[in-house]
Amino acid sequence: MENHMTRQPLLEIENLAVSYFTRAGEIPAVADFNLRLDAGEAVGLVGESGCGKTTVAMAIMRYLGGNGRIVDGSIRFQDRDLTTMGKEELRQLRGSAIAMVYQEPMAALNPSMTIGAQLMEVPRFHDGATHAEAYERSRELLADVKLADSARLMAAYPHQLSGGQQQRVVIAMALLSNPKLLLLDEPTTALDVTVEAGIVELIRELAQKYGTGMLYISHNLGLIRDTCDRVCIMYSGRAVEMGSVRQLFEQPRHPYTQGLFHCIALPSTDKLARPLKPIRGQLPLPHQRPPGCSFAPRCDHFAAGTCDTPGLKMHEIGGGHEVRCERWRDIDKDAVTVTAPAEAAQAVGEEVISVNDLSKYYAVRDRSVAAMITRRRVRYVKANESLTFTAREGETVAIVGESGCGKSTFAKVLMGLETATDGAIEFQGKDIANTDVQQRSRKQVSALQMVFQNPFDTLNPSQSVGSQIGRVIRKFDSSTDRSKVRSRVVELLDLVKLPRDFMHRRPRQLSGGQKQRVGIARAFAGNPSAVVADEPVSALDVSVAAAVTALLLDIQRRNRTTLLFISHDLGVVRYLADRVVVMYLGRVMEQGTTEEVFSPPYHPYTEALLSAVPVADTRVRKKRIILEGTLPSPLNPPKGCPFASRCQRKIGDICDTTPPPVLASPSGHAIACHIALAELAEVEPVFTVEQADAAE
Repeated sequence: MENHMTRQPLLEIENLAVSYFTRAGEIPAVADFNLRLDAGEAVGLVGESGCGKTTVAMAIMRYLGGNGRIVDGSIRFQDRDLTTMGKEELRQLRGSAIAMVYQEPMAALNPSMTIGAQLMEVPRFHDGATHAEAYERSRELLADVKLADSARLMAAYPHQLSGGQQQRVVIAMALLSNPKLLLLDEPTTALDVTVEAGIVELIRELAQKYGTGMLYISHNLGLIRDTCDRVCIMYSGRAVEMGSVRQLFEQPRHPYTQGLFHCIALPSTDKLARPLKPIRGQLPLPHQRPPGCSFAPRCDHFAAGTCDTPGLKMHEIGGGHEVRCERWRDIDKDAVTVTAPAEAAQAVGEEVISVNDLSKYYAVRDRSVAAMITRRRVRYVKANESLTFTAREGETVAIVGESGCGKSTFAKVLMGLETATDGAIEFQGKDIANTDVQQRSRKQVSALQMVFQNPFDTLNPSQSVGSQIGRVIRKFDSSTDRSKVRSRVVELLDLVKLPRDFMHRRPRQLSGGQKQRVGIARAFAGNPSAVVADEPVSALDVSVAAAVTALLLDIQRRNRTTLLFISHDLGVVRYLADRVVVMYLGRVMEQGTTEEVFSPPYHPYTEALLSAVPVADTRVRKKRIILEGTLPSPLNPPKGCPFASRCQRKIGDICDTTPPPVLASPSGHAIACHIALAELAEVEPVFTVEQADAAE
């Protein structure tokens, strides 16, 4: 690889400082930030929420709002200083030479305009293209971002597209004027791993095609490894380490960078022998940074008189690798791997949940002409079809699959928010599949609780934390004694490792990770025997997610709780789960122990899911499988194998016409596929470790 210092610089940021001015005074969001990005290069900007990543991107775009201001430093783009440009000059630059892809595609698209109208604005405004030229270029870009039937999409509105399609449209919009610099702010956070893999591949191809330089903002180190040449780690508004992907992933020098890697579930991570190690403490507020190193209060290597000296600078390690740490020479990169003694595996108990041939259909009224002719006015969405699996006491069963596969529908039926169309769910010896939550006994409701995906939407903003947890205790324990309720609230706050005075706080006074801990405390307030966790860490930073994951495991061990973990993040699933159920279009494609599901024989869909998982380990080589097409409509599911239309191992017409048999090994590992188990067992593993490193 050509040394980046010999290339033509595209973007140079020197000593950047950005502040926001509020009634409380100046809030220094970014300080002493330096970055160089060369033409055709991709640089990853990594760090926890609140570290200043997005502020840097907004400073480049000069979108800092009314109270944001660049107070020091310069931002030079193609040797022109953006900080001194006027409004009209910036307007001409944005969208043409510099473009941005935002985290939430619906926030970037106008819901009242068609996709075509929004795309065509870019070439017409920036390049003076005619209506016909703009239309043709927009259609070509939609094809470039792998969106079929571009004529139909040009006439569609944003709400008529899936999340993955919306994000591809936003990428197409950003690339329409062939920008020299593309800023990507968490562009795949809300997407399935399969869609994410396709978009990452797409961004790489288009950047090579157009020679675009990219600044990729993310907290997903696996994604950064797949997309970037160099990495900049940010903490509390400053760059703390910078270097090539190989340098930072193999020789991380700053304790914060090391801490981030130990929050990630790698293929080699074991929840018993080598559990995740969350970074203790929290990111300091911008106006409360300690003198010297901002990471000092959370660092295991802090030395008074050295680390608390103001004005710490970046140190050159060699080969473009830099670190802002005074003790980097003394710190062993593997020092933080030392953990507590390995936990002993716990034996699972009796069956707590038994799902037998469960189906859930939704009736949809069809008003089409064809339906009127055939008199089939009602059609059915088959959200769940013949689900069968079990979960035992003290066991974690993961349910995985893409959006629309039926995971959340099953959770609704289990929790009594919906009733089943057919089949049974045995819970503690009773069939609850057709019992609405309002008809269930108090004991049944308390025994089956849920931790929701978004902690921001599941807490009442007008009530204190103690009041919300106490309400559950009073409901299920029928206790009216205030002292007993308070004592139990304190006990639960201790359980989820939150300070006791948090019982008096409102949700707005808590961080995302703290809110999720309150949600977990509330779920365990009724001493449940089973808990459904629906994507409980997907909205959290890696350090917070590691802490919440460790917390769930710890509580489960203590209480012998059955945990149903719904997720599309197979990295977390591999770390957390004892058994895995893989779903596609409402059906179970594969199930078995975690070890069985993550090694051949795989169902072709499981194989594709695994290949889409970003892995933050340069020793691991991963098979590349990009799924084409989208999930078929559950209104009109395929007659044969549900996965046949996208399958990379399709063997012929039998896959389209005949439902696959369930092939089971003696251990109970089951795969629904027409390909023989012996043949699937010969498939090359998705993950392999480089031999040179594996032997070390």
